[in-house]
Amino acid sequence: MVDVTQKDPTARRAVAKCRVFMSADTTAAVANREVKKGDVLAVARVAAIQAAKRTSDVIPLCHPLLVGSVYINFEIGDDYIEVEAQVDTVDRTGVEMEALHACSVAALTIYDMCKSADRAMVIGELTLWEKTGGRSGTYRRPTIVANSVTNVVES
Repeated sequence: MVDVTQKDPTARRAVAKCRVFMSADTTAAVANREVKKGDVLAVARVAAIQAAKRTSDVIPLCHPLLVGSVYINFEIGDDYIEVEAQVDTVDRTGVEMEALHACSVAALTIYDMCKSADRAMVIGELTLWEKTGGRSGTYRRPTIVANSVTNVVES
């Protein structure tokens, strides 16, 4: 593990996103709460929060952190569900892994609950979108617009 004992605790936030690609029938079933296992997004939200809080139990050398808050949001598209996780803390190290872990577990939960209807689902695009706080400052994922990159790094 990296020694963080000499660092001062600061407010830190990380935002991660991913997508679960599926058939339009499956997204409609999720949106209409017609999946046999239950309310997919409610269960995925709880799974994601639990995952954020338990990240250091799963990822070797990841510092255990006091997670202050976890927000999980979903966007249902025609053929995907986007998962967004925002994790906040006041600590000596960042919460990027907690946000990424929360996203991935939410996506796996969606897959698990919908697999009887759609085994062809694909989980992808797991990405850190933003990180604030700490010595390295703010990072925002570059936005690609017509072959140009914007919002690369701010300090």
